[in-house]
Amino acid sequence: MGTPALYSPGAMRAEKRAVAGNSVAAALLITLAKIVVGVTTGSLGILSEAAHSALDLIAATLTFFSVGVSDKPADADHQYGHGKVENFSAFVETGLLLITCCWVVYEAILRLFFRRVEVDPTIWAFIVMLVSMVVDYWRSRSLGRIAAKYDSQALEADALHFSTDVWSAGVVVLGLVMILLGRTYHVDWLGKADPIAALFVAGVIISVSWRLARRTIDALLDAAPAGVRAQIIAAVSNVEGVLEIGRVRIRRAGNRYFADLTVGFARTVTFQRSQQLVSAVTAAVHRILPDADVTVQPLPRPQHSENIFDRIRAVATHHNLNVHDISVQDLRGRLHVEQHIELDERLSLKSAHDQVTELEADMRRDVPEIDDILTHIESEPATIETGDELRHDANLEQRLKSLAEHFPEIVDMHEVQIKRVRGRLYASCHCTFSDGLSLARVHDIQTELEIRIKQAAPELFRVLIHPEPSTDNRR
Repeated sequence: MGTPALYSPGAMRAEKRAVAGNSVAAALLITLAKIVVGVTTGSLGILSEAAHSALDLIAATLTFFSVGVSDKPADADHQYGHGKVENFSAFVETGLLLITCCWVVYEAILRLFFRRVEVDPTIWAFIVMLVSMVVDYWRSRSLGRIAAKYDSQALEADALHFSTDVWSAGVVVLGLVMILLGRTYHVDWLGKADPIAALFVAGVIISVSWRLARRTIDALLDAAPAGVRAQIIAAVSNVEGVLEIGRVRIRRAGNRYFADLTVGFARTVTFQRSQQLVSAVTAAVHRILPDADVTVQPLPRPQHSENIFDRIRAVATHHNLNVHDISVQDLRGRLHVEQHIELDERLSLKSAHDQVTELEADMRRDVPEIDDILTHIESEPATIETGDELRHDANLEQRLKSLAEHFPEIVDMHEVQIKRVRGRLYASCHCTFSDGLSLARVHDIQTELEIRIKQAAPELFRVLIHPEPSTDNRR
């Protein structure tokens, strides 16, 4: 389903209009020929075919213009494109076919029961009908090929009509043959073969019209294609990270599908991860409806596996805030939470405190197990600091490395840097640890080492330690 992406819009429009134009020219010639022969022979079957072909001419003309309009790109007034023009063209075509049926049925009943009309099945009648069958077969194949290639409902409607025209024309020829046989062998009831053939043609038209009417009305009323919604739900359900699927709406305009979904993701995922999940959901829909225009609305949802830390972070994320260094203590059945939060350094203390107060209130409401919260407010840098210089202090570097030797888990310390920024000294270094050491233990060692460094070198304003696995330093 959907238009294959490898075809350019210009080539698609040109090919669709070319095949539709050829269909109009063929319909015009066939209609004129059937009218002339039908009038001269008095055959209702041929006249019904002429009426059918005349309406096919109108429908083919509508299709020719509709495929030119439907492929225009979306604009300010038609934001979903112009594809509905094709659906409307097919709807008009079904109405014209039903009008044809009414006339054919009425005339056939008159000839069967109330009026006798002599039919003269000449050689030209047979020639015109056989030529009509060949032309209709060619048109049906050409239109069907392009309709399938570009998923065009208007061209598909024309192709279906012309394929049934082959069979209905064959029935008319059979009726003419029966009349000839009746005259040859003096079988009077075979003279009724022509109106009976006309009724059969009307029956074919009604059957085709009904199928087309249902499809075009469904498209105009934005009915979802049968079974596609269930396929999309199944495909999206298999996307890792999708917790629930809410609304799934599908509509079609011309050869283009539009899909609108609401999908639940874990409320703790980052914005970037949410966008990755949206892309994965869109790809899943495209496997069902290639080239569809897909809109995915992500909804934050709690997970059953969330622990108290996840729930605390989820509340902070809802406030567009990040908390870290969360610590939860169970003191005689009462949960105490300590957390750090960074706020814009340009905020006043009053504004920052108000934000934190609101955050803590929401955390108590959403996580009622919490009895007490203590939040450490830190300033989040909003400006780039200008460093005065990079210093090389061999004595201080050696002191730092000596302190690291007190921790057996630290393999070595390297890349020690001393910086002076706004009159303050900053120290940074890399420490190598065993690969299998837990992150919690690494953090504890880092914290203890930082404390010892500041005790031994109080002139340092800040110490930053970067941990590395031992295998990383062997490369």
